[in-house]
Amino acid sequence: MKKIYLLITVGLTSLSLNSCKKFLEQPSVTKYDSQNIFETVDRAEMVVVGCYSQTFNRELYYQLGMGTDECMSTESTSNSKNQVGNYVYTPSISPSSTFTAMYAGIEYANVAIKGLQGMSVSDAQKPKWNMLLGEAYAIRAMNYLNLIRFFGDVPYSTEPVGETGQFSSSRVSRDVIYDGCVKDLQTAAGLLPWKSAGMVPTYERFTKQAALGILARVALYAAGYSLRWDLTTFSPGSVKIAQRPDVNRIKELYKIAADACKQVIDKGENSLQPSFETVFRNLITSKYDNESLLLYGQWGQDNNESSSGYTNGIFAHASCMFGKSQPAMAVTPTYWYDFAAGDLRRDVTICNYGINADNGRDMNTYSSNTIGKFRVNWGPNTGTAVNKRDIDWPVLRYSDILLMYAEALNEYNNAPTGEAKTAFEQVRTRGFGGDASKIGTTPSDYQGFRNAIINERKFEFGFESLRRTDLERWGILYETLTKTKQNLNDMAGVTGAYANIDRYRVYKRTIATSFQDPVVAVSFTGYKTLTPADSTTMAKAGNVVLRMHNASILNSQGTLAPNNALITNLFRGLEREKVEILPIATSIIDVNPGLKGQQHPKY
Repeated sequence: MKKIYLLITVGLTSLSLNSCKKFLEQPSVTKYDSQNIFETVDRAEMVVVGCYSQTFNRELYYQLGMGTDECMSTESTSNSKNQVGNYVYTPSISPSSTFTAMYAGIEYANVAIKGLQGMSVSDAQKPKWNMLLGEAYAIRAMNYLNLIRFFGDVPYSTEPVGETGQFSSSRVSRDVIYDGCVKDLQTAAGLLPWKSAGMVPTYERFTKQAALGILARVALYAAGYSLRWDLTTFSPGSVKIAQRPDVNRIKELYKIAADACKQVIDKGENSLQPSFETVFRNLITSKYDNESLLLYGQWGQDNNESSSGYTNGIFAHASCMFGKSQPAMAVTPTYWYDFAAGDLRRDVTICNYGINADNGRDMNTYSSNTIGKFRVNWGPNTGTAVNKRDIDWPVLRYSDILLMYAEALNEYNNAPTGEAKTAFEQVRTRGFGGDASKIGTTPSDYQGFRNAIINERKFEFGFESLRRTDLERWGILYETLTKTKQNLNDMAGVTGAYANIDRYRVYKRTIATSFQDPVVAVSFTGYKTLTPADSTTMAKAGNVVLRMHNASILNSQGTLAPNNALITNLFRGLEREKVEILPIATSIIDVNPGLKGQQHPKY
């Protein structure tokens, strides 16, 4: 499929950010003549396509994807990415690339919307014009969502900076922005065609179903909890975790989310892949299917915004056939045991091996499991470069539509409806290979079903950069991570719920021989105890005996022992009603006078 990245450079040269360079910290781009670029629909398309390059940023899954009950940093404690991943925030190290990228995309979208609205188009060109305008509205809303979920109340503009003459902006209530995003996405959904119409050439651009899915996501965030404070006083005493004060609007938002998901479900164009494994094998090999609603294109040398498969993949030795893969992110050890027996998603999501120099698969210990969804040995080749593996990012999958639908119905009705249970069970059953007898009993009460959704999203969307802010919108980040750290200490000491876990695993070492490696996980036999004589006998029979609490021979994160550094450093900056929202970087405030005196009150 032709990648969207082939068009982005052309699109970007059609935009001017000269007037807002300082505010966005973006380099100057060739000035455009709006009368020329918006003279035809085809030329206007270049502008819209150019917007997509600023809808995603590596920080979104790297720094901001760590620090959860699924994902932890593997870098040194002095590294700023490790610090952000463990809630050790200061304005001087707070991520800024996402902030500036999202605003660049918003400015591009504002320019596109303004230019498209000023065009006179024929009836024959109206469907494509509608599509382009819908894309621009959807991009603007999605970018604002990414800003709010990490930075809270932020500057808000729906007009091109060059036309307003407004070169600085203060924080605006997130509720106002969320409501604007809901309106934008409702508008977008009304303008965009369904994928089946054949107008949208790639899964990397918005369709009607993608806009409806992001609408549901925005509505759930807008109705949920977040860290808030008084925007008049910025008093530290006003900081609290809360929903918006208008309970009627909260109810409306849950209805909006449910209705948006229902439209996608009822249309019937999208479906779950029968196999969870296939979802990610398809993603890595660029085989697109009806489970993908929206992807971020990462292809070729110009792809500078992601190291997918490298930073967030499995370990692969520099000398192996697959080329070097050096993860800076690893699996929070307890995550392995969160999955129920028989849940096939575990071995896809968590890779229990690394690739050594001789292409051998060496099994990981508990502290060194890595992210399996973007593994380099599943690809068709090495890609453009070792740090550019040409793996698209899954922005929105159909399983998310189903789980958002189930969640919204439960919240709206204060109990799960039959439709909510059906949607939930579709996702869970697929996780168990299609065997509904293994999924257990679906709760029928509000809180039980809510807890089931919270857990199911962890199993379904591990390492897809949703967990951290999912926990925040449920208002349970601190509680969840505090419990995770205690669980990890229990796991290290093999006590409590972890009293019967494997202390040893014995496996046969095998060699990878090709790309699109068919192996999902290294098979093993677990043991709670092994004598030295047993170990010797097994080793002589050609087995590898692995002490699971030890360091791994590949990508080592050290031993797992009670209260050791791995555990004490995890979430070390966690503080309730403070870290749920990041401070805005000093470098951002310095170039925007409107933000002076408007830092996060607890920083």
